[in-house]
Amino acid sequence: MIKSSLPRKQRKFLYNAPLHVRRKMISGHMSKELKQKYHLRSFPLRKGDEVEIMRGEHTKKKGKITRVDTKKYKVYVEGVTIKKTEGTERQIAIHASNLRILNLNLEDKKRIKSFERKHKKKVI
Repeated sequence: MIKSSLPRKQRKFLYNAPLHVRRKMISGHMSKELKQKYHLRSFPLRKGDEVEIMRGEHTKKKGKITRVDTKKYKVYVEGVTIKKTEGTERQIAIHASNLRILNLNLEDKKRIKSFERKHKKKVI
């Protein structure tokens, strides 16, 4: 992707990256069980994946991903909310690097194919 290690150029790349590249950047590390099963370290996150929060105020909370925001590089997890001053609750945006994948959503045939490409074995 990028050849420069200058922070300025890294930030510029993230800011100007096209959506198909951004999607791959929103990846999470897999749990130990999934690593042993699939021999993969990380995989792009998607709606329906079960994750655990590893950093921040909501550490060790688990839930399913409800939304992935490729524009802001953020993920929204079910049950992780904040109360607004007016009393309503809203979901908190979490960076993908702070999440660990516990269970993958393999309902989509295209995702299974991409998973098999990386894994080089049949998944189902």
